[in-house]
Amino acid sequence: MTHDLVAALRPLLTAEAAAEAYAAGSEPGDLEQAVWLRLFERLHTDGPPLEDPVAWLRRAVRIEARRSRRTSRRERPYDHEPAADGGAGPEQVVLTAARHRALREAVRRLPGRCPRLVEALLSPQDLTYREIAGELGMAQGSLGPERSRCLSCLRRLLTPEVATGEVRG
Repeated sequence: MTHDLVAALRPLLTAEAAAEAYAAGSEPGDLEQAVWLRLFERLHTDGPPLEDPVAWLRRAVRIEARRSRRTSRRERPYDHEPAADGGAGPEQVVLTAARHRALREAVRRLPGRCPRLVEALLSPQDLTYREIAGELGMAQGSLGPERSRCLSCLRRLLTPEVATGEVRG
């Protein structure tokens, strides 16, 4: 039954979607797909059977066209494609986020006042040594040696994280 109904409605749906798509600001294929989905959902629920499939299809196309118009009025296209890391793909964005998470976790495990110092150094506000020293309550001259010790500690903490990428066995 479903196969026969689809075969019978396909030409009508193609024509109706083509007629409504331009005014809706969408592609005819998108409207067709949305109507097919509605039809299959309707056929596979326990609702009442379609008494007049042709009338139902025409109504469904108009409903989907209105929905598409409403959506296109609310949505605004980006001026450019949003992407992190200069146009990197989703995989690269995820890997970069994982590296940043690993770095932040390692910084939190540092001893003494190293976590606060490294966080200040990594701050997006790009603080000067004078500002960092004032924030941490330390002499500006001791920031360099303290930073070296903290970064050395951080390097040791991150070495196992970096080494896990090697092939074993």
